[in-house]
Amino acid sequence: MYAIVETGGKQYKVEEGSTLYIEKLDAEAGAEYTFDKVLLLEKDGKVQVGSPVIDGAKVVGTVVEHGKGKKIIVFKYKSKKNYRRKQGHRQPYTKVKVTAIQG
Repeated sequence: MYAIVETGGKQYKVEEGSTLYIEKLDAEAGAEYTFDKVLLLEKDGKVQVGSPVIDGAKVVGTVVEHGKGKKIIVFKYKSKKNYRRKQGHRQPYTKVKVTAIQG
């Protein structure tokens, strides 16, 4: 059994017991979080596709931790103009463990 959910403008394929690294959520570590935007649900070989979402389907997960991803370097450069800008960025994330798929 698996589902495809949308959160943070991205889509994720989830199964029970799987771990997700998603865009930062406004929830405490240890709290339960429900994903309501279920786009696809597969159960016992039957695939159910929503238009755009499946009514009554939801995925429940537990927030494990919050953190920051690896640093990326943003470097802007224009040749022959002595223009250089270097900037670093670390994207915040939330680690979620999926506990149940209902639908």
